[in-house]
Amino acid sequence: MTSHLPLDDIRVLDLTVARAGPTCVRQLADWGADVIRIEPPPDPAQPGPGAEGRHGCDFQHLHRNKRSLSLNLKAPAARDVLMRLVDTADVLIENMRPPVKERLGFGFGAVHARNPRLIYGSISGFGQDGPYAGRGGVDQIAQGMSGLMSVTGSPGAEPTRAGIPVSDLAAGLYLAVDVLVALHDRARTGTGRWVQTSLLES
Repeated sequence: MTSHLPLDDIRVLDLTVARAGPTCVRQLADWGADVIRIEPPPDPAQPGPGAEGRHGCDFQHLHRNKRSLSLNLKAPAARDVLMRLVDTADVLIENMRPPVKERLGFGFGAVHARNPRLIYGSISGFGQDGPYAGRGGVDQIAQGMSGLMSVTGSPGAEPTRAGIPVSDLAAGLYLAVDVLVALHDRARTGTGRWVQTSLLES
């Protein structure tokens, strides 16, 4: 008897960093998706991921069950490689600031024109449009702006950050659910769509 996982016929391109985006893609990988993680080339001037680097428990936890490919997406040849991967992919997940992905040439419009069946998933700090769309976001800021910090900690104390990165984790899990719904919809319509969430709304 051959065992299989529910997403083992799905290819995912992972263009995420930090925690929220990788959390989403890790779920898809755990459910069997073939994940290709696109990473920037190593930069000696920048520290690696965490004190223990790629072999640390946090990196291994976030990026398990993924393959990796190093691409400098500022280079035209690397962008061409990415777009050829788009041709064979079912899902692309990114969590860059909206102006960055447009400047690099792989916003939703460009990718959807290349592969109309692809599900394009985005996590941002504050949404894809609006007055804060161009700002980067981190979990602690989202916790403060959402009011979550006002209901944590000791009674009468200052607002307190939750003990886990709850906004990052929630955004990643919500986007994973969005992707599954979009894949189901594509099975009926034949067309992909853009699904998105943000740290603040999560």
